[in-house]
Amino acid sequence: MRSKSKRVPVGTTRNYAAALRRLKREIARRKAVQTALVKSEQHYGQLLAKSRHMQEHLRRLSHEILTAQEEERKKISRDLHDQVSQTLTAINVRLTTLNQVASVNASSLKKQLAGTQQLLEKSMSVVHRFARELRPPLLDDLGLTAALHSYMKEFTARTRIPVHVTTFAAVDRLESDKRTVLYRVAQEALTNVARHANAGLVRVNITKLRSVVCMEVHDDGRSFQADRALFPTKIKRLGLLGMRERVEMVGGSFSVDSAPGRGTTIRAQVPTGKSRRRAAGRGIERAG
Repeated sequence: MRSKSKRVPVGTTRNYAAALRRLKREIARRKAVQTALVKSEQHYGQLLAKSRHMQEHLRRLSHEILTAQEEERKKISRDLHDQVSQTLTAINVRLTTLNQVASVNASSLKKQLAGTQQLLEKSMSVVHRFARELRPPLLDDLGLTAALHSYMKEFTARTRIPVHVTTFAAVDRLESDKRTVLYRVAQEALTNVARHANAGLVRVNITKLRSVVCMEVHDDGRSFQADRALFPTKIKRLGLLGMRERVEMVGGSFSVDSAPGRGTTIRAQVPTGKSRRRAAGRGIERAG
């Protein structure tokens, strides 16, 4: 007997064909979406890499600006000491001589010369202080400890705010760029204290912690919002940002802790090892 073949209804065949076409279209659509996603991911990856490159470029420019600023401060400081200060000293000596001559028969001239001499002495004091703030010779000649003690003494005499300093001798064996960074952070921190904190006491502690040197500047004055100050929107609030940039450009870390009733602590840590720019020897220098 012949087996009877089962016939598929025409409608069912058409349904299968339509479903197959829909499936193919869906597969093609999904492949197109997947291809678009891959291209989009690659595009945004390139944008991210470009953004990171631009950030690094801006950071290097910032470091170079700070380095140039420090070198310019050195030059101005040398000029003030070697030229302006010597000129004022010579004028002062000359006025002293004229004062002795005038004492014979010119009392009024003597008074005028004495007043001029006092003005010159005051000007010399201002020039010396200006030179120390730009670039203290002690920092290069005797090291960080001597420079800090000298600055703290002048700061207390000027502001009447006592400063207690504790440090260790080996800190002066740090590289010059790192000593400069710590000095500038302390200087800027004390400037902020004098301007804003209304503090009664400042403590500066420098300690050795494994492979880093840690400096903390703590005051008992008014607190502020540290996070907002570290991400400023106004130029006048760039002080903390400048400190952080200086510390980070020598491979260190920077933080601020400020709370009502506890005052403010600025903490800077710099590594004791060689700077990257010296280890590399060539290429783009990191600022110091």
